[in-house]
Amino acid sequence: MAMLTSLFTGISGLNANGLALSVIGDNIANANTVGFKSSRANFGDIISQTLSGTSAMQVGRGTMIIDIQKMFTQGTLETTANPLDLAIEGDGFFVVRQPNGPTYYTRAGQFRLDKEGYVIDPNGYRLQAYLMDAMGNITGGIGDVYLAGLMSDPSATSEIRAQLNLDSREATKNWTYTGGSSLPTNDNYNYSTAITVYDSLGNPHLVYMYFNKIAVNTWDAHVVYDTSNDPNNPIYTEVGSYTLNFNNTGALTNTPPSTSFAFDFTPWGAQTANITINFQDTTQYGSPNAVVFQTQNGYSSGNLIAVTVDQNGVISGVFTNGQVKNVAQVVLSKFVAPHNLTKVGKNLFLESYSSGGPTYGAPGTVGVGTIYANSLESSNVDLAEEFIRMIAAQRAYQANVRVITTTDNMLNELMNIVR
Repeated sequence: MAMLTSLFTGISGLNANGLALSVIGDNIANANTVGFKSSRANFGDIISQTLSGTSAMQVGRGTMIIDIQKMFTQGTLETTANPLDLAIEGDGFFVVRQPNGPTYYTRAGQFRLDKEGYVIDPNGYRLQAYLMDAMGNITGGIGDVYLAGLMSDPSATSEIRAQLNLDSREATKNWTYTGGSSLPTNDNYNYSTAITVYDSLGNPHLVYMYFNKIAVNTWDAHVVYDTSNDPNNPIYTEVGSYTLNFNNTGALTNTPPSTSFAFDFTPWGAQTANITINFQDTTQYGSPNAVVFQTQNGYSSGNLIAVTVDQNGVISGVFTNGQVKNVAQVVLSKFVAPHNLTKVGKNLFLESYSSGGPTYGAPGTVGVGTIYANSLESSNVDLAEEFIRMIAAQRAYQANVRVITTTDNMLNELMNIVR
């Protein structure tokens, strides 16, 4: 009977080591799978046989695989050219949802846009994120990331900041311009500049500023724009003027150094606008007239041209008007026992009773990791370690085959006694 027991013990070793080789083979096969987490076969002995009625003498019945453990160690991050390629450094899983289906968890961050404008993984499942309102504030809800049709709303100009140097050596000039189809001539001013402003609908309007010296250390700034919505028939109108006073060191003495002008943009269907022009830090030195700095705070509407993701998982749209708008924040999930998640293939996991329920949080919070855009997490398979395990499993398999053949030879000798 003891020899028969050794046969079954050897068979258990064949089965267990064969299964261990399957686990090792799966790890090696997925050495280049993005976000793949390797597994390890854990061995355990089979309940022992007691001899002679005492527990002091026990013979094992062989071995078995008691657990295939998932190893969630960090994989190396690799740089890519896709801004929607995301990698997690630290704990946590991306959350993806099958439309009208279950929710899955994954470490593979190969995301892209589908034809409907949703951010999806290679399986077509939609990335989940904290949704944001039009102001970029998180609403608290979790849902699909939708980027199609995103636009940046226009913003009307409310302030122009102009820093200039007006040449103190200039001669005085009389401003005699009364408007019309033509802009002022050089006889009316000493220096001019122009800047584009935007109305409430995002329509651009070119605003001209003309400067003429009226006395020592004193200049007038005249503001002119086209009040006609017909580009072929302009009607230039002065909306007002502002006197700039300087001291004998060339510094502006106006307090405050700004004034407001009313612009009528109703011919374009937009609202009227009061635009403040701020001349702070404008100087009058004995050097040529020049614009040192000039800007305004309005912009037109814009279309989406690029998407960025920061380490906090905030997905932002970059628009043609130069604006950046926060759209959503990637949500990560964490489990108390991630090694008990159920593998379903395609780099996906499902929640199980043994894994516990997910805890959701933004990257960098509640113990989850941070996110890197233009990056992917490579497989955590260590090929050198897997080859060593393969050799060990192969040798163990061969040894168990030897146990079986040796037992067979002993049984054969027993049979020969009868002969």
